[in-house]
Amino acid sequence: MDELIKLVADKTGIPADTAKTAVTTVIGFLKDKLPAPLASQLDGLTGTSGGDKEGGDGGNILDSVGKMFG
Repeated sequence: MDELIKLVADKTGIPADTAKTAVTTVIGFLKDKLPAPLASQLDGLTGTSGGDKEGGDGGNILDSVGKMFG
């Protein structure tokens, strides 16, 4: 998730702590709106489940988000 936060901060020019708030807000929103099986996959992609090690599947979130939005 750190990579996504850095990308948002770099692309928008906002501070990293503000980008982190934005990213966690969007991920939380998506988890609330998506069906449970898809929402649980967000944890694996972002490494927010608490059990993932840094550098696990979280690096794939950029690819996944890119594919979702073209």
